[in-house]
Amino acid sequence: MPRRIALVTDSSASLLPEVVTAREIAVVPLQVIVAGTAYDEGADLGPEELAAALREWKPVSTSRPAPERLLAVYRDLAEQGAEEIVSIHLSAQVSGTFESAQLAAKESPVPVTCVDSCQVGIGTGFLVLGAADLLDAGADVATVVDAVGRRASTVTSLFYVDTLEHLRRGGRVGAAAAFLGSALAVKPILRIDEGRIGPFEKVRTSGRALSRLEELAVAAAHEGGGAVDVGVCHLASPERAEALAEKLAAQLESELEGRDVVIGEVGAALGAHVGPGMVAVVVAPHA
Repeated sequence: MPRRIALVTDSSASLLPEVVTAREIAVVPLQVIVAGTAYDEGADLGPEELAAALREWKPVSTSRPAPERLLAVYRDLAEQGAEEIVSIHLSAQVSGTFESAQLAAKESPVPVTCVDSCQVGIGTGFLVLGAADLLDAGADVATVVDAVGRRASTVTSLFYVDTLEHLRRGGRVGAAAAFLGSALAVKPILRIDEGRIGPFEKVRTSGRALSRLEELAVAAAHEGGGAVDVGVCHLASPERAEALAEKLAAQLESELEGRDVVIGEVGAALGAHVGPGMVAVVVAPHA
């Protein structure tokens, strides 16, 4: 039986299809435009096809879901019996998806509470899964929204990119920063800070960048002194991601409390801005 309070997110949350089905989460796809052709993330275009297009330097951009598409999901959930909806989306600082959700909510036949996760990728995904846990336990909308907001402020999201050029093309960093990074052969570590992508550290080699991600993730997990969820994501770099995940699992056994380090490939909408070779680590403390 569907929940009285339905849960919606977008495809950038990087949740596996089987998880989405099991946890009763409705997912609205972002769009990725490759050489002038628009694709739905996940359904029409996966990370492998995206990575190939980026390596060939084909023009790639992304687009938020139209409000009408979100509204169609809200109406469908209402027809299935939902009396309220919580709609959690990637940071409003990097995408217009949250704004589309707000616009759609105004026309929804049932109340919709839109939540800006202030995160991207599995950082948003962990918040959505936490919301699902609360809804399964019978929590009301106010309790879920408060818990998501408090947990979002504690999430650490760090990532390494082989080049800043893809972020420059997507408008996420300036041209001067991208040029300087390439000229100096800098391997940047970036982070999500208050919903924005910003610089964190600069290192000289990819090996050092990955070692530093490990150090920073372990420190973030130890900081709160409690249980955490940990995820490692990548684009066309599975060996790097698996090696990092193994090291984190070994060092954070007590904090993980029997849970695995989640390993996954980022979706096309996020991958379009970071490029092949990206590795990210997310640490999400429990409330």
